[in-house]
Amino acid sequence: MSKELSPSELRQQIRSGKHLGNTSGYCAGYVQCNLVILPTDWAADFLKFCEANPKPCPLIAVSEPGEFALPKLGSDFDIRTDIPKYRIFEQGQLSAEVNDICDVWRDDLVVFLLGCSFSFEEALIADGLDVRNISEGVNVPMYRTNIDCTSAGPFVGEMVVSMRPFTPEEALKAVDISGRFPSVHGEPIHYANPGEIGIEDINKPDYGDKVTIKDDEHPLFWACGVTPQVALENAKPPFCITHSPGYMLVTDLKNSDLEVA
Repeated sequence: MSKELSPSELRQQIRSGKHLGNTSGYCAGYVQCNLVILPTDWAADFLKFCEANPKPCPLIAVSEPGEFALPKLGSDFDIRTDIPKYRIFEQGQLSAEVNDICDVWRDDLVVFLLGCSFSFEEALIADGLDVRNISEGVNVPMYRTNIDCTSAGPFVGEMVVSMRPFTPEEALKAVDISGRFPSVHGEPIHYANPGEIGIEDINKPDYGDKVTIKDDEHPLFWACGVTPQVALENAKPPFCITHSPGYMLVTDLKNSDLEVA
């Protein structure tokens, strides 16, 4: 499928079941979002968790209870059908992965949309950097770490990070570029020495796919929007929904609107 689709066209392809893959590299120029959906009585504490951990959990939008069409984020928009793959959790345990959530939608559910590092990847590429998950056509590698997040109510856990390899010179450039996008994770949190942040084997990501790391390169790590899934596993709400890692919501918002000088 062409990666030159507009966000609306891609959402239609997803909704119709024609696109079931990850969204990395699609709809250049547009914001992609991580998803968390919780019942109303759990939403306030989760909002506090996001506000206390803005690097891994940068909030883009929060819905009213029961709202599934968010017109500020896109036309012809339905949060229940417009992500390629969802995860359903019950009591903190993954119970299903599905392609739409219409059958489990409820009027008490609140939608949280969080910024995604896919949004700054195109800025890295535009500056001549090789974003390896894009050039190799795979999902970005993601890892659990030993970095504690700030807790809020029942929501506690360690940060998840995404990784892209660069030479030291390229890494400095990537830090500068991604730092201009604080609402989609901003600058990286760690470079090289993955063991220092609790990653035992860089070639075995916890989510996503392995990418090539060349001899003159080291891994560069960004805070990742999969972090809430770890907090949800620990909090064990009776019911919640997330995106599957790498399978994002593509919005009509422009990445350039999130860039700061």
